[in-house]
Amino acid sequence: MKKVINTSNAPLPVGPYSQAISFGNIGFVSGQVAINPETKELVNDTIEKETTQVLQNVGAILTEMGATFDDVLKVSVFVKDMGQYAQINSVYARFFKGDTPPARELVEVAKLPLNVNIEISVIVGLK
Repeated sequence: MKKVINTSNAPLPVGPYSQAISFGNIGFVSGQVAINPETKELVNDTIEKETTQVLQNVGAILTEMGATFDDVLKVSVFVKDMGQYAQINSVYARFFKGDTPPARELVEVAKLPLNVNIEISVIVGLK
């Protein structure tokens, strides 16, 4: 059965979508951007700070689902500048630790919502 997942610890949806959906033992987290859920402001001083906020938002939703970054199966990363790959990876590695990192794609795109530099969505295995 499909279940909507929402938490106030991550930015609320700005359109007709849910923060996440679980279906059986699989969870789908919608693309997250670097909006600080407390201040409602975009964090985009540097790509490192922006990536950190995005992954903190993903983590808050994972927590609401009863999951962690270790449970993530697949990550989709969309960026405006592939030249920031190394900086993004350095932050990403702090969240995805261990011997079994998830599958991932990192794709450069022309434009993202709110003119952000990075957006990340994940698919997670639930217990």
